[in-house]
Amino acid sequence: MPRVGKLQEIVITYETLFELLNRERERSDLQKLEPTFFSDTISYIKDKRKILEAKSDSVFAVEEIKKTERQLENIHKILKELYERREKKIITMALDKSRTGSGMIDTTALLKEEKVFFDALASILDTYRNEILHTLLNEKLPFMQALEDKKGTFREAVKPSGHFQSASSLIKPTKLARFLSYVPKFVGPELEEYGPYNEEDIASLPTEIADVLINRGKAEEIKEEG
Repeated sequence: MPRVGKLQEIVITYETLFELLNRERERSDLQKLEPTFFSDTISYIKDKRKILEAKSDSVFAVEEIKKTERQLENIHKILKELYERREKKIITMALDKSRTGSGMIDTTALLKEEKVFFDALASILDTYRNEILHTLLNEKLPFMQALEDKKGTFREAVKPSGHFQSASSLIKPTKLARFLSYVPKFVGPELEEYGPYNEEDIASLPTEIADVLINRGKAEEIKEEG
């Protein structure tokens, strides 16, 4: 079985996928993958699909097709478990960042898609911690509002304001922003605190604040699809 060595030497095969999963199973910290892991894996799977599409009546071809079908089924299982193990570790990392307020969480093992997931999750955890726990510690009731999601169902969510507000407060429009450079902690027009934010952090901010940061080249708006 090929050993997983330096990242640049990894070529996606059935054996290396299985070994990458074993490495993720055996180690508590998130393991580094090639930045092109997703695209390389898709190319590998497509190559396997081509074997299934090839038409031949030879005994060898029939056996090869059966073998490939079994491999594809196992590859899907490997990828699902690999994702879920990495997902669990990323959630733990986001929890650690939110609970400690530390900017020292090592995110170098995250793929770029996973980094977006991590930043968004950490931002959500920070919002809920601020609006529920901190509000409770200040002997106030959290302001909860039912929000309708894109599927038409309802969920309870905390109003993402970064400031303790009464239930009678009006909901301000927000924008989802990705930070392009470091922004230190600052105070909003209603004395609410924001930040600090690191480059690539994602946060939901009141529109007027987001617009100021965007106009100054400190952030860019993330447009929601749909």
